Amino acid sequence: MSETSPARSAVAWAGRLIARNKLMTSVTVIFVAAAIAVSLASTGSGASTGKARPPSLAAAHMFTLPALGKTGQQVSLSQYQGKPVIINFWASWCSPCQQETPLLASWYKQQDGHVVLLGLDENDTTAAAVKFAAAKGVSYPVGFDPSVTVALAYGVDALPQTFFLNAQHRIVDHVAGPITAAELIKGVRLMRAAS
Repeated sequence: MSETSPARSAVAWAGRLIARNKLMTSVTVIFVAAAIAVSLASTGSGASTGKARPPSLAAAHMFTLPALGKTGQQVSLSQYQGKPVIINFWASWCSPCQQETPLLASWYKQQDGHVVLLGLDENDTTAAAVKFAAAKGVSYPVGFDPSVTVALAYGVDALPQTFFLNAQHRIVDHVAGPITAAELIKGVRLMRAAS
């Protein structure tokens, strides 16, 4: 009997260890699930739709870039001081940009100068970007940013993305992914209301 007592103690000890490990695993899983839930809740509806929303009235980063296909010219946010501005980040190689850019080009022409729209071409070649802009009917100013300096300053990690700035150049709306006509109308309304 005394010979089996240590064996029973070892089995009991192993059983308690397994139970403790299961408990720790369960606690860890619950903690991770709670952390994910809190993360998703804190990002709001943007997490489920892919539409990011920055903090209201965050200051936009100033930039000056060479104008795409226009030697010696520049595109600068400071050129539009005191005016609401839309900034659209894109690239010729970006599939969603292929769909979005004709909508923006057409919409911009319909605005007849009443809205400032700046395109920022990111991580691209000059030749591909110029060809793309011409093919899509882009007539608004486009800054050329092959080193993605401005995109990084705005936290852009995928293309396309569009930022709406009020007259003080504070971000009032942000759309991650291809923009729709309804989102353009909403963004313009917000940037004008906040000016």
